[in-house]
Amino acid sequence: MFESRKPLNTMASDGKLHIVVFPWLAFGHMIPFLELAKRIAKRGHKISFLSTPRNIERLPKLPLNLAPAIALVKLPLPAVDGLPENAEATSDVPSEKVHFLKKAFDGLEPGLTQFLQTSNPDWIIYDFAPYWLPPIAAKLGISRGFFNAVNAWFLAFLGPSTNMIDGSDPRTKLEDYMVPPKWVPSNSNLAHRYYEIKWIVEGAQNITADVLDTYRLGSAIIGCEVLATRDCEEFEPDWLKILQELNKRTVLPVGLMPPSVQDSLDTNDPWVSIKGWLDGQTKGSVVYVGLGSELALSQETLTELALGLELSELPFLWALRNLPGSTESDPVQLPDGFEDRIKGRGVVWTSWVPQLRILAHDSVGGFLTHCGWSSIIEGLQFGHPLIMLPFMVEQGLNARIFEKNQVGVEIPRDDRNGSLGRNSVADSIQLVMIQDKGQTYRNKARDMRVLFGDKIRHEQYIDNFVEHLQNHRQIHKR
Repeated sequence: MFESRKPLNTMASDGKLHIVVFPWLAFGHMIPFLELAKRIAKRGHKISFLSTPRNIERLPKLPLNLAPAIALVKLPLPAVDGLPENAEATSDVPSEKVHFLKKAFDGLEPGLTQFLQTSNPDWIIYDFAPYWLPPIAAKLGISRGFFNAVNAWFLAFLGPSTNMIDGSDPRTKLEDYMVPPKWVPSNSNLAHRYYEIKWIVEGAQNITADVLDTYRLGSAIIGCEVLATRDCEEFEPDWLKILQELNKRTVLPVGLMPPSVQDSLDTNDPWVSIKGWLDGQTKGSVVYVGLGSELALSQETLTELALGLELSELPFLWALRNLPGSTESDPVQLPDGFEDRIKGRGVVWTSWVPQLRILAHDSVGGFLTHCGWSSIIEGLQFGHPLIMLPFMVEQGLNARIFEKNQVGVEIPRDDRNGSLGRNSVADSIQLVMIQDKGQTYRNKARDMRVLFGDKIRHEQYIDNFVEHLQNHRQIHKR
């Protein structure tokens, strides 16, 4: 029922661990899980990274020195009515069909169980989705770690895992989510805007899910022995304590895992062309616009964002992958004449871009971001101030945290419907990039580089996490 690219060796006598890693089927989850796996493997432990065949094939290539230690194991995804053929990740389906993907994911249970029975690992590190996994692993004597690929304040905002499971969250109205929950400090700004929570609720109402995400997450946390989270104690450390108090589980930060820029000699790499354009720009002058690979912009939002970039009169590089949201029946297009008017000053790149390399380039001076956690880490590790345009789930909460820390500004939107205006876009860009009033943001973002880009510090968190795994694995009785 499963296929591995290489034979697996169960570790025992030499103190080395065999760890299974099992992320949810979204690249925003799979990539951080793979990064964690690589860092553990670098310390001499064996990894089995489990996902579906198409996802395994689409992962970044493993470094040659780590490939022998990481087995990429393919679990075939069962067919489910409503799920398009060959759809194996959230990027393959529109948001309204992700619940079909979750149903198919639940069908991986037999194949995963068989793999665990035959490979006898020491630990399994898993994601929010497999609510059914912890009891299976516990019965097999396998230690269980839940990895939160986002951050501690997001989980803390959701509340105790017991509330997630039994539906006893005291917040029953939209307005209840517009203020910090009672279990966080009263001076916190951690809350949703009205339109954010409205979008989340409307999205959930339009879907008939067999299992609620909150139930999945609560069960994943309740069933773990250690809750690992992509955080560090040097930034917003109180959330780690709150998370531990809420869930009565050991909470371990694994550091921010800042990625490294990899060199490439491939002349077909889009970086060759992008670098050529960036090399011709003034140092610190370019706004990089990257809103993630899965965001579907409406025509109105796309138009206002484009015209705002034009009005800013600043050079920009916009990674706009295949005009997200476009379908044959509902095309989404840039404004008429936009590309001609910004020619020379702006570039719209409609295929994959090497985001990390772009952010590392000296010409980039600011980052207009959707506030995904990985993107924020990438931007701040190079000291770029943030121009924040959050859309989904935790992104608004991230924006609140980083605006409070004065490393950037959130682009103002209509309070009720979240609509975007071109003037707000242009004003926010100019404030962060060039205005005297924005010097604070530029300075504080530059200061953040010391923490977010400190690879030695964050590797120490991995050392501590691996030590915990070694010291707390179950003694197999089977």
